Amino acid sequence: MRVEWVDGFEIKAVVQNGEIVISANREGMLSLAKQLMALADGVPGDHIHYDDQNSLEEGSAEMIIERV
Repeated sequence: MRVEWVDGFEIKAVVQNGEIVISANREGMLSLAKQLMALADGVPGDHIHYDDQNSLEEGSAEMIIERV
């Protein structure tokens, strides 16, 4: 599966009071939209890992989105 990023993306994921909050700029939202579309066209078990080491802003919680 091809994961696409829009230049200049910023995405942060945090857990606040038991809720997951995803914050992103325009480029981050477009990147997430492209990736969700790719997952939707994938097969069950396809997934994308997000963390502050490869795609999320510093201090973000690790996030995995999986196609079921």
